[in-house]
Amino acid sequence: MATDLSSLLTASKALNSHLSRPDLPSINLTLEQIEAQSRRLVSRQPGTSADSGRANYLLAQAHVDVPGLASSIAHLNPATTFSPLQALQDTDVAGYLRHAHEQNLISTIEEGRKETQEEFYRVLEERERRDWEGRKRRVFEQLGGRVGGENRAVSELKKSMHEKHLLSASVAPSPSLQMQSKMMAYDRAVTELNAARLRGTSFPIVHALIDASLSVNPDQRALQLTQNFHVLARITAEPPALPPLEHAGAHILNAPLFERKYARVYLGDPETREAVELRRQIARGAREALEEQYWDVLERTIQARAMEARLGGDPSVSNKVRAFVLLRHYRNGEWEDRIELLAGQPLWAKLFYLVRTSHAQEALDEAMRYQQAIEHRESSFLSHFRTWVESPDRRLPKPHRDQLHAIYNAHMLHSATADPFKLALYKLMGKIDPARRTVHQVTVTTEDWLWFQLAMVDEEENGGLRGLAEVLLSYGERHFDGVPGQKGAKRGVWAGVLLMCGQFERAVAALWEHQDTEVEAVHLAIALAYHGLLRVPSRAETSDMTPLSLSPDSPPALSLSTLIWRYVRQFVKMDAREALQYVYCVCLSADQGEVGREQVEAAWDLVRRIIVLANTGAAWEELVGGFRPDGTRFSGIIEQNAPLLKLENPRDYAEQILVRAAKQSEQNDRIPEAIKLYNLAGDYTTVIACLAQALGNTIAQPATDEKARAIERTAAEILRHYERTNRAVGKERDAVIRLLRVREAMDAKDSGKAELALEIMESTDLIPMDGDVAKIQRRAEEFRDLPDALQRNLQLFLTLTMDTLASVHQKVKASSMADATRQMTLANLRRKSRSLMIFAGILKYRMSPDVYSYLARLDVEIAL
Repeated sequence: MATDLSSLLTASKALNSHLSRPDLPSINLTLEQIEAQSRRLVSRQPGTSADSGRANYLLAQAHVDVPGLASSIAHLNPATTFSPLQALQDTDVAGYLRHAHEQNLISTIEEGRKETQEEFYRVLEERERRDWEGRKRRVFEQLGGRVGGENRAVSELKKSMHEKHLLSASVAPSPSLQMQSKMMAYDRAVTELNAARLRGTSFPIVHALIDASLSVNPDQRALQLTQNFHVLARITAEPPALPPLEHAGAHILNAPLFERKYARVYLGDPETREAVELRRQIARGAREALEEQYWDVLERTIQARAMEARLGGDPSVSNKVRAFVLLRHYRNGEWEDRIELLAGQPLWAKLFYLVRTSHAQEALDEAMRYQQAIEHRESSFLSHFRTWVESPDRRLPKPHRDQLHAIYNAHMLHSATADPFKLALYKLMGKIDPARRTVHQVTVTTEDWLWFQLAMVDEEENGGLRGLAEVLLSYGERHFDGVPGQKGAKRGVWAGVLLMCGQFERAVAALWEHQDTEVEAVHLAIALAYHGLLRVPSRAETSDMTPLSLSPDSPPALSLSTLIWRYVRQFVKMDAREALQYVYCVCLSADQGEVGREQVEAAWDLVRRIIVLANTGAAWEELVGGFRPDGTRFSGIIEQNAPLLKLENPRDYAEQILVRAAKQSEQNDRIPEAIKLYNLAGDYTTVIACLAQALGNTIAQPATDEKARAIERTAAEILRHYERTNRAVGKERDAVIRLLRVREAMDAKDSGKAELALEIMESTDLIPMDGDVAKIQRRAEEFRDLPDALQRNLQLFLTLTMDTLASVHQKVKASSMADATRQMTLANLRRKSRSLMIFAGILKYRMSPDVYSYLARLDVEIAL
């Protein structure tokens, strides 16, 4: 035994002999020696025992059983973690399978949890990124820049710090030339819409937008945006044009009513019979639009490959579909896999494409031509197909559906050779397995897939159109449009998907999120609002950052006023008339109860903003109106279109638009415009008070100040009109007259006409200069009751008058007039100067010491 152990020891040492290194000493220690060395090494570690003791003490105070836990850990065997609680016998096959099944379930749940967690964080990160991009974009827009122009936005922010009001900083930069041409093509449709609204007639707004889209989007990649409008036209059942009638009265009486046609149902209870029917109409209209689009694809494909299509001289629908099937599914002398031929024809494919292109009746006729061949393969197909085609809502009775389900499950579901188009037809007729949303070789494109979903929608099952919308929303934009900025990304597909499933507000928001489709977003929103298919939020629910309002307790809503203002502020200064056309559309939602009233008030507010921001001049007066030279008043564009703003009478227009716009103009230091607005509103007392205040603020400005001169011209014009009509009589009007006379005196003095300036100042009767001390004291007392515009300019009046006296005094002294006359004139000037000084002395507390010293020095010079 010893020999065997020794040989084993020698053999074990030889195992690593090839690893030995001569420069390293060998260690020959017994197990007892190794243990002793290990204990000595541990004991040398500083504070080990002390730290361990303190830790045990602290844990014991917290009622933690350290020795017990240490013992449990020491005896833990991790090898048994995934072992069954009870040991399995080697022959217990059922137990082993049960345990393996449980472990598979556990691992599947864990993998699903991990995938869910990763997906959650991915979606959260994407949502945060999109929210941040949206917020950043809106902030830069508010500051006058775009997302790509951070430096410009920062400079605009610094500039805005020095501006008096935020309103003037809310105008966005002018759009590019290409964008302007695009906007002009669309705004013609909006202008025509409002003209029809004023006449009380309907207008095919969606078709007008289709024409505009085609004129500005010749690129094939942009056809999706036109297709979105086409989808809306089919959903709303809007005809391309109104039928021509013999006279306008008949036109008004017989024209279909488009405006707010669906508002009551769309905004009401979604569970009513009318709401269900509206969802059916939405799904049907979207499906029909996709069918028309596919027929156009079919015809263009045949035209592009006419030689291969072999259409011949038969232009019928059936022959075109035959040619299309040939081009699509016939390759190198043979049909694609799984294409089933009946009587030598790919009949299932032909029937499907006829249905896909809205030619269901032609499909039935084609099936009847091959009745014998079809019944040989599928004996009951024709009866089901006929019933389905002739059904107004494409829905079979339950017995038919049950038979179709049985046939489908028995012969087609698990068949590897079943024709895919036959499968699709059976699924469509029987609404079979709607959760399985694709059919191989059939739902090839996004449009095919969407059409198939809409054709399978049943309002009585699986949530109907709303259930489909939930599924599509779970897919998200990336699934349809792709990643923005990357190759292959398409714009407008996601908005079209949302439009087809009745998510109109989300569709507009999806277009608005991208700068290159903002124009389409605004006009899509207007068309939806016109037909009553847009829900707007209350003022409390409206967000400053995004026009879309999402709440778990209510359907999505879109702030049309926010959307329109962000759009029109790009051109509000250069084309205020067009901006107003868009603002009129905000009132389309006026019938939405209290929220509608808020929308009307929002429209009024936008009109006032446009008035304040619009460029002055003749174009500005075209907006608000004005007065002709003969004093007669003419109305502006806003007043002419007041019915579109729900302003029922001139008083409402004056109160809500003119007066409040005048106040905003005052706050934004646009005094001439404010005065004109008050004047148009008939608030003549406020006009005069405002004129007096403005003249009092600007009277001291030099003659080169154009703003001051504009105020004076406005004041003179209004004053002449008021004097003829004897309006606003009182102290304020007298103050305006006096201030204008003071300006005349200043101009005369600057022109070297000191005598005229002195004569004008005496005519104002602001400063007594007749030498009567009692009268001077009385006039000083009365001065305290004059309007503030006169009181705060006392120093100007005194210095101007004294300067003219000094100038006249110098001229008289240097003149060659008779000595007696000169002495008399000089004495008169001294009397006036002395009277002025007495008056100034009484009101000395109102002026600075420097001004009083200056007056005193000139008085001494005149007295000499």
